[in-house]
Amino acid sequence: MSVASRVCIVDTNVIVSGLIGADSNSPPARILDAMLDGDLLYIMSDNLLNEYSSVLRRPRLSRLHRRTDDEIDRLLTDLVANGMWRQSAVGGDAPDPGDDYLWALLAEHPRAQLVTGDRLLLENPPSGASVTSPRHFVDAFLSSRNT
Repeated sequence: MSVASRVCIVDTNVIVSGLIGADSNSPPARILDAMLDGDLLYIMSDNLLNEYSSVLRRPRLSRLHRRTDDEIDRLLTDLVANGMWRQSAVGGDAPDPGDDYLWALLAEHPRAQLVTGDRLLLENPPSGASVTSPRHFVDAFLSSRNT
């Protein structure tokens, strides 16, 4: 197994895609698996955890991923246990104000890389920060990980 050599922040859309996608070998599924297996260095914060939780519990998404509240709680517990906990940063000037906390985390952890499928974030990264797609992240950091 290969461990990503770079610390990352995994956006909620990657977690959701990893759960609802039909392809267990898709980049989001591989990223989620690496997080759950402890094979990925990633930052967690209360804002990010709250976002994961609230989005995964949306009725429309619940019907797609078919996980109970207890199963979601266990998933989130595992993600917190394997991640590096950081206090939520404040501020940020993301293209979508709902993502300001991601920009603030990147500002506080400049060596971290945001992994997102959000086109707006990918096309408008903060100055001096790294924002990448799940596909690029897998190709660059998880390509040798056994599937």
